[in-house]
Amino acid sequence: MYRSFFNLKCKPFDLIPNPEFMFLSRTHKKAITYLDYGIRERAGFILLTGEVGSGKTTIIRELINKHLERVVLAKVFNTKVNSEQLLAMINDDFDLPVQGKDKIELLRDLNRFLVEQYEKGNQPLLIIDEAQNLSPETLEEIRMLSNLETADSKLLQIILVGQPELRTLLAKPELRQLRQRISIQCNLQPLNRQETEEYILHRLQVAGNRDALHFSHEALDMIFVYCNGIPRLINIICDFLLLAAFAEENCDVDEEMIRDIVGDLDLDNSCWIHEKSPQDGDKAISNIANNRSGLNWSESRIEALFDRLNQRIEEYENKTLVATQAPLKKINERLDQIQDDFILQINSTNAVVAKISKKIEGQSENLPLTREPFGDSIVEKASLIRRIFG
Repeated sequence: MYRSFFNLKCKPFDLIPNPEFMFLSRTHKKAITYLDYGIRERAGFILLTGEVGSGKTTIIRELINKHLERVVLAKVFNTKVNSEQLLAMINDDFDLPVQGKDKIELLRDLNRFLVEQYEKGNQPLLIIDEAQNLSPETLEEIRMLSNLETADSKLLQIILVGQPELRTLLAKPELRQLRQRISIQCNLQPLNRQETEEYILHRLQVAGNRDALHFSHEALDMIFVYCNGIPRLINIICDFLLLAAFAEENCDVDEEMIRDIVGDLDLDNSCWIHEKSPQDGDKAISNIANNRSGLNWSESRIEALFDRLNQRIEEYENKTLVATQAPLKKINERLDQIQDDFILQINSTNAVVAKISKKIEGQSENLPLTREPFGDSIVEKASLIRRIFG
């Protein structure tokens, strides 16, 4: 509708995940690197989590489009199923027959298929999206699939993708075996203020016209505050902005236009992570205007930062404990030995001193009361010393 007016070849802020519009923020670049490494190294289970609209599905599609060499891929996007239904979906995506087969037959077919792929030098890969919807029992069944292996290699690699609730689910005691098998995990963080601006301009450029809209700094501040750095919410607001700018035949986007768009959008709708009234947004914008250096430090980002710091500290403490446990044990043993030797020496010294003191007290009554109590001659002095020390 507005594409010809803005000289755009396609809609820049469509909600359909499109790898062509992939914007590599710091956290997205890290996730892609981790996933690519994990697949190439066959690193068992891989976990990818992120808030709704953070770009998980886009990353997965980007990964699929890479056509990794010798990877045979199966994708499951409907996870509100039981374990048998999930197994049937996996087999179906691997192009295996599923009609009229029970669970045992499905497992047998899958195992035979995986062995054949292994013999051909291929790498079967299973991606399960929206994994937070799976029950603990179904997740345990998925773990059992990872037991399909040869003497030296896993036959199936699995990527679990889901919202942050998936991490909570995996923390359950009954899933500790699955949790321990996750070799690589990454969590997508929201975009910061600078990345939000770059994201908007990047999508306009990919669509054909980077200068389709002219944003004031304050307008970009407001988009960041209301969207909390979530790409899908940025798309929603910016798509409405293009429509409003087209209706008014005006390419300049200011604070007033953002307020109008936010007012038209229902902020009580569940798609918004944090409910904000326009007044709340104005307060946040005022804070940003007073201190632009603090744009990256929203409450949610600070909490996420502390979570990452705590995780890194725990990892460091665990590594340090393992690395220093043996030396510390030897040091403690040596200290205990030194302490025992020292106490033994003190006790021995005390016994000698007590003996000497007792002898001196016993002989003091017989000492002559002269100015030279040891006598005048060497013989007398020696005789007295022998009497004292026995």
